[in-house]
Amino acid sequence: MSEVFDTEYAQMYDLLYQDKDYPGEAAYISKLIRKHAPEAGSLLELGSGTGKHADLLVKDGFRLHGVELSEEMLSLAHPYRRDGLSFSQGDIRDVRVEGDFEVVLSLFHVVSYLPENEDILQAFATARHHLQKGGLFIFDTWYGPAVLTDRPAVRVKRIENDTSELTRIAEPTMHAEKNLVQVDYSLYLKDKASEVIKPFSEEHRMRYMFTPEMHVLLDQSGFDLIHTEEWMSGRALDYDTWGACFVARAK
Repeated sequence: MSEVFDTEYAQMYDLLYQDKDYPGEAAYISKLIRKHAPEAGSLLELGSGTGKHADLLVKDGFRLHGVELSEEMLSLAHPYRRDGLSFSQGDIRDVRVEGDFEVVLSLFHVVSYLPENEDILQAFATARHHLQKGGLFIFDTWYGPAVLTDRPAVRVKRIENDTSELTRIAEPTMHAEKNLVQVDYSLYLKDKASEVIKPFSEEHRMRYMFTPEMHVLLDQSGFDLIHTEEWMSGRALDYDTWGACFVARAK
């Protein structure tokens, strides 16, 4: 699994994604849960990041425990802790936590950060371990047909707040034999007061997925794949679907 979201990147994460529609995404997940598991109340989130999805889902009436590998990201989630919302540090491939859960979530392409089949099977085993028969597993990934149709290209993102300006350059390299995209990130954080610019870099290896392999990997892990759709829109998966949402039920 990629070693990503280190101290510098984690500290810039919320600035980098301050335009992300967390309320809309949390509402979308709530709708999926209530459609496929209407009585569910307890959630386990694998790869909970800085806790923003978790906070909104708890405000919507769920109880949630989040597991995050990056200690730096986890530290940013700690202020959200309250009744019904907790976090712990762990690797989603082997972590085991106490408690009963009716739904396991893994959001914002966490599964795509698992480059090898064995990594995916281990993470799916973690999800299955924490669910009883009939429990729900919801996750999203990069979708292979779209990645191969609309190839990743160099992208530049600039964003700012009252104190900082951030420029991120993403340079992708395709590895077709492994269904991977290596994204080399170069980041430049400018302090508006001092005008000092700090450079950082990270390498993210992203696995793009296909529905037939998801059927096989989930079946091997004790799940039935019961539903697929485009992330957020609900449309059927197609060649322009970069974000695929998968819903599986524990056998």
